Amino acid sequence: MKPMIWHPEPKDKKVNEYIDKTNRAPYFGIILGALGVFSVFTVAVLLGAF
Repeated sequence: MKPMIWHPEPKDKKVNEYIDKTNRAPYFGIILGALGVFSVFTVAVLLGAF
């Protein structure tokens, strides 16, 4: 059985750099989607009022 103590491996730094570069939340898409839903809702309410 392997020991339960973790020791950094040489590839860990490279893996962490890759994760930091690629794992980003899509804030632009979330904001764009929210604005789109808001706009469609606004247009539907305005068209329904007239």
